[in-house]
This record gives sequence, structure tokens and C-alpha cells, in this order.
Amino acid sequence: MPPNVQTLRDDAPVVLRARSVTKAFVGHTVLADVDLELRAGQVHGLVGENGAGKSTLMKILAGVHAADRGTVELDGRSVAFHHPLQAQQAGISTVFQEFNLLPERTVAENVWLGREPRRRGLVDVERMNRDTAALLADLGVTGLRPQQRVRTLSVAEQQVVEIAKAVSFDARIISMDEPTAALADHEVSLLYAIIRGLTARGVAILYVSHRLKEIFDLCDTITVLKDGRQVATRPAGELDDAELVRLMVGREMSAFFPPPAPGTAPGEVLLELRGAGNGYVDGVDLALRAGEIVGISGLQGSGRTELLEGIFGVQPLTRGELRVAGRPVRIRSPRAAVRAGLALVTEDRKATGLALDLSILDNALGAVRAAFPSRTGPARREIPGLLSNLEVAARSLDQEVQFLSGGNQQKVVLARWLATRPRVVLMDEPTRGIDVGAKHAIYELMRVLAAEGVAVLMVSSELPEVIGMADRILVMRDGLVAGELPPGSSEEAVLALATGAAEARR
Repeated sequence: MPPNVQTLRDDAPVVLRARSVTKAFVGHTVLADVDLELRAGQVHGLVGENGAGKSTLMKILAGVHAADRGTVELDGRSVAFHHPLQAQQAGISTVFQEFNLLPERTVAENVWLGREPRRRGLVDVERMNRDTAALLADLGVTGLRPQQRVRTLSVAEQQVVEIAKAVSFDARIISMDEPTAALADHEVSLLYAIIRGLTARGVAILYVSHRLKEIFDLCDTITVLKDGRQVATRPAGELDDAELVRLMVGREMSAFFPPPAPGTAPGEVLLELRGAGNGYVDGVDLALRAGEIVGISGLQGSGRTELLEGIFGVQPLTRGELRVAGRPVRIRSPRAAVRAGLALVTEDRKATGLALDLSILDNALGAVRAAFPSRTGPARREIPGLLSNLEVAARSLDQEVQFLSGGNQQKVVLARWLATRPRVVLMDEPTRGIDVGAKHAIYELMRVLAAEGVAVLMVSSELPEVIGMADRILVMRDGLVAGELPPGSSEEAVLALATGAAEARR
């Protein structure tokens, strides 16, 4: 039985109740008559595609926006917040996806910013550090010191600082917006432990995430929003992945992973590795054909990303042979890879895939300008049609990429590489941090590329994605290819190779 079913208590007191909450911006209704109840000691999941209204609802509860209509009750008393500080003082804290920390200040200074304890008119640094240490200990966090400067912390540690800051307001309700979006797999377990510790103390959590596994791992109740309206609110134990996807996007799970286009068949070998390796991977043999989608699975640190980076010249391969369309090549840089007909959709679109302060058009032209300067003019004329085909939702091509949703940002990344007309597309976590509707659009694009004779090599941590999209599955372990599986293989078969259990059974 899932943990959320075990912990669900119908008699837990309601600490917050929102009724008929409605909000419009410039005449466009983004929330319409939404109801929400948060109970003490429970995690309430809030899910839906980008634009469904999740962030707007969170910001109304946080005092960032005021509702146009409807009521919010805290412990049965009607409240109306006009500033985030009012919500925090009432016991409602929000941890937004984009951190609000000062990098040059310490952990303690960030936690108590604007509320520093004082003694004789001066900031009592000793007490501030002591109180912060107590907060961190209460959250079960070790290895993080109050005196550390935030700029020295990992993303996961910065997330902990944001949560500690929220708790420092004696929060009874904490809203979390995509809290694992920038975390590695091994860091997610720390967040799980913190959330379970908070609920054990009676804190109510409103949890927003595109990762359905987290929703089912953590949440007692799930509310689904679509186009600003409340589709359903149900106990998590009454739902499964298929039903939740259907509620969010109005599409059955069976249609979520589109089948190959009619007539798609493997053609010539476009990418071949023979005994390839570098400091991260070794002895890799691989033949990737035109029209084929090959998935790469494996545990964190197995060498999946490093293999793609080796092929693309980020960390060049130093051993073995690499062939593109039958011709031996030595790729020593990403520019050389692009000129050889390769493209790489990187794992972290914000850090390595996009220039966030540049326009959509400039981002889409970036790879062409770097590798094929003479093609810039023709590419500039082609980009609008390419972005239209990808259904990028934006005001204009001059809009800065940082203001797009995650799904639209990922489509701009894809446009950037498709503009180079690649023969081989390497995709590292192509749907990480985007909603299910945008995921489906990217799956359809992958099928279109395959039908056009492009070869796709995809790394993904989501086993259903690998199984649902790959024509073949390669499983990596400790920098080596542990084995190959046919399409439609079970998750158990993939994990057996990834963990070494398959060899242990021989």
C-alpha cells in the first residue's frame, strides 16, 4: 500500500479552505471558481499542465495576488492577504521554484533576512546562528552550517535554506512549487524526508509538481486543474498514472506515447561506436540507424549523460572509433559535432541549452550562427515556420526566453538544433521539468524526426518514457553498456540490468 494511503486521515483538521477562487488578468480568466482544502499533517498535490492556474492559485494564497472573487479561510476565519509578509505572519509560507536567496550572505542571514534578532541595537549574530542550527537540526539536516555563504551551496542545499526560512515563520502551511525540478535523483530523498518530518509535526503541505511519481509518493489528496478550472479533487489512493493523465490532458494514457508513423523503418547506420571510451565511459559499442529511436537507461552516475557528451565532443572520446554515416570522424568539440550532423539537447536547458536573457529568435539561431555562419540568413527565414510547427506559445519572436514556460523553452531548444538540419539527435532528459501536454508534443516530434530518417538517441530517467518511446533500450552501469533490451520490456528487466541483479541471477 502506498505511503499516502497509510497516512490519510479524514479527521485531520482543515487549516485552510479556499472557496470559488477566481482571478483574471487583462480580461483573461486564469482561475474560475476553484475550491481547495488543506488539512494539518497532510500533503495536497496540485497538478495540471502549464497554464492550468497552479501558480496563480499559489500566489493568491501567498499574498502575491488578490483574488477577484471567492474567499480564503484560515482556521475558519476569512482572510485576505495584500502582501506576502501578511501571509507569512499568518503562518503560510511559499517555496517558489526560483529561489529568492542572497548568494553573498550566509545561511543564517538569508533565513532571518529583515527579522534579524538584535541585542543592544545590534544584530545578535550568535543567536541568529544558534537559531538557524536549531531549525536545520529540527528538519533533520546535517552537514549544513549557518555560517556558510549561500553561493557555496549545492542546489539541494539552497532548497533546504528556502524551506528553513519558510519554517522560521512558524509556518502551519507550506506551498512548494516544483521543489525537485533542479535536484539530482539522490537529492530528492532528502526533500522527501524533510516533507515527512514536517507533516509529522502537523504542517500542511501544498505540493506542485509535474513528476507524477512524486505526487503519488508524497500526496494524500490530489487536485487537478485544467484551463483554470478544477477538474477533480480525490484521495491519491483512488487514482493511478493513467487516470491522472486523462484528467490533466483529456487524453487516455494509451495514447500518451505515440506509435511510430506508418512506414517508419530502420535505414542506414548513421552513428556507430566501436570500443569507444574516455575517462567516464568505456568499451561502448553502438549502431544507431536512420529512423530509429534508441533509449538509454541506467541509474544516476551510470555514464548516460557522459556518453552523449563524449559523442558530442563536450568530453571527447579518447578511445575506440566513432563513425558518422559510415565515415570515421574525430569529434573534439561541439562545433565539430554540429558540422558532422549531430545535435545535443542537453539535460539542463537553463544552464546549457539557452541564453535566457536573449530573444526566442536569437536562441533558435544560436547553433547555426556558431557552426554554419553562412546559413544564418536562410535559417532566419525558416525559424518562424519551425517555431510555428513546434507550437511555441509566445507574444513574438523578440520575447526573452526566460519568460516562457518550461515546455515552450524546451521547444525553443529543439528549434535551435533542428535549424542545423541534423542527421543524429542526442537527447538528454528531453522532457525533464515540463508538463504532460508538452511531453506528448515532444514525443510526437521524436516520431516525426524518425519518420524523416533522423536517428534519435535518448537518455531518460523515466522508465515509462524509455519503454514507451524506444525501438531498442540500452542499459548502462558503471560507465559500461550492461545490456540491450527489446521495445516494450518491463521496468523490472531494465532495473535488473541497471543494478546488476540480472548478472547476479545467472
